[in-house]
Amino acid sequence: MSTTAEAPATDDHAGHDAHHPSDWQYIQIALWLALFTAIEVGTYFESVHKASDTVLYIVLTVLMVVKFALVGAYFMHLKQDTVLFRRLFYAGIFLAMAVYFVMLSAFRIWD
Repeated sequence: MSTTAEAPATDDHAGHDAHHPSDWQYIQIALWLALFTAIEVGTYFESVHKASDTVLYIVLTVLMVVKFALVGAYFMHLKQDTVLFRRLFYAGIFLAMAVYFVMLSAFRIWD
């Protein structure tokens, strides 16, 4: 017969939840993302704005990066991750932007 006793179960996630945003913060972030998406959709209609194509590309690129950062930081919990993971993840957006600008330049969008 064994005389070993099991340790009481502990909640490994108790300290982990202390760093997560509240439900209200998630709602606020979702509202900001909806607003940014509405602005992006609004750039499609020329009757809404009279901006040049270059300005539209810059606005859309800035909105893309801001939305990427918000989703990555809060919904993918990169804000609570180590700096190494954040840097690796955000390196992807810089690579995507470089490819995007090369593609735009290849099609002579800036002329």
